[in-house]
Amino acid sequence: RPYGDCGGESLKSKLEKKIPEERDRFLGIKCLHGNKTIGQISVNSVLGGMRGLPLLVCLTSNLDPVKGISYRGLDLREVCTKLPRVKEGTQEGTPEGVFYLLSMGSMPTKEDAEALSAEWLERGKVPSYCLQMMDAMDKRVHPMAQLCAATACLNLQSKFVEAYSKGAKRTDYWKYAYEDSMDLCAMLPTVAAVIYNNVFKEGKGERELSDEEDWSGNYCRLLGLPDKDFVDLMRLYLILHADHESGNVSAHASHLVGSALSDPYLCFSASMCGLAGPLHGLANQEVLIWITKMREAIGDEPSDDDIKKFINDTLKGGQVVPGYGHAVLRETDPRFTLQNEFAMKHCKDDPGVKLVTRLWKIAPEVLKALGKVSNPFPNVDAHSGVLLQHYNLKEMNYYTVLFGVSRALGVLSQLIWARALGYPIERPKSISSSELCQFINKAGDKDKKKC
Repeated sequence: RPYGDCGGESLKSKLEKKIPEERDRFLGIKCLHGNKTIGQISVNSVLGGMRGLPLLVCLTSNLDPVKGISYRGLDLREVCTKLPRVKEGTQEGTPEGVFYLLSMGSMPTKEDAEALSAEWLERGKVPSYCLQMMDAMDKRVHPMAQLCAATACLNLQSKFVEAYSKGAKRTDYWKYAYEDSMDLCAMLPTVAAVIYNNVFKEGKGERELSDEEDWSGNYCRLLGLPDKDFVDLMRLYLILHADHESGNVSAHASHLVGSALSDPYLCFSASMCGLAGPLHGLANQEVLIWITKMREAIGDEPSDDDIKKFINDTLKGGQVVPGYGHAVLRETDPRFTLQNEFAMKHCKDDPGVKLVTRLWKIAPEVLKALGKVSNPFPNVDAHSGVLLQHYNLKEMNYYTVLFGVSRALGVLSQLIWARALGYPIERPKSISSSELCQFINKAGDKDKKKC
């Protein structure tokens, strides 16, 4: 029987009906409005990493400076509230349900989420050659480098590559991207857990998925951390980190590589290479290191003045306060708030949690007093590390792998739609520094110094 045939209509079947409508809409926009201007490019934009330029279309999520990230028009609190609870006793929805939401554009029913969990169980066996490659890796290789290598080598399984080599129709590319994306999502808990166990547990640990667990439950079981509260934390964590528009490094790397019609395995591997960078996916480690230094310096129950002094000493030393500020957000990151609410229910007396909660009140005051900080509020990374530590996932070098497993839900659902809508190869124009100066001199103010 077909994957996901649980008596209802599959996600793929629903997408087959939805995609033609979206194609017509996008074709109409391009034909009727293709020559209209939606923004201007300044020299700062060219030299500043293209920050803020409206150059990409993302169907799956949107980032608002005040409300934070939304998935398909729903803010994260709505998403977390409305996602169906699949496993008995759980307080959280499933990441599988988020993949459905991001891909389909509508909230799944409980049956939809259950069907996707069952389908990923069927698809989730990792081929032996990939396991052998991971087992052969030197344990000093960073877990993220291992994740990049393992997911890239899985492209031997690619249905997209096979179909393309046989001359598949361009309008059908999305179907094979979908198949690869589903297979990759299904295999990621095992791949990620094998990396963890090889690097930190001398290769010991389970490698077979259990029919009794959902995606998150299996991941935690394979990590050797089956505590029910931790599984719920993982459900929440994987939901909150799933998507963040398409302009961030990991999502854009996947989009860019995919525009050359590379298969989803290679696209995801490229995405993870970007996520591994210290300016992107390593932030929660930096927060945890900073908080550890604070606890060593002033203890677990410092006074407010002690905390303020430690923050000011950090700033005077030429460093930033990790976990505070965001490129787009101008309020507390809702992902931080949702994690803190989880912490207040399950581990409010944990010393790290208590300190993070106090910092939420104190740090913005200190940062505001500087008069130079556009967003003095905590982001998602300010909280996740202490929660992982509480539940005994203490190996900080592994945290970005967790982030990567989550981010697969967003970048792969984006990739399916990129192929469905026939996005072209990405090819911006670059200019030389002399050309930039020529432009400045031509367009500049006569009273100002020329370039």
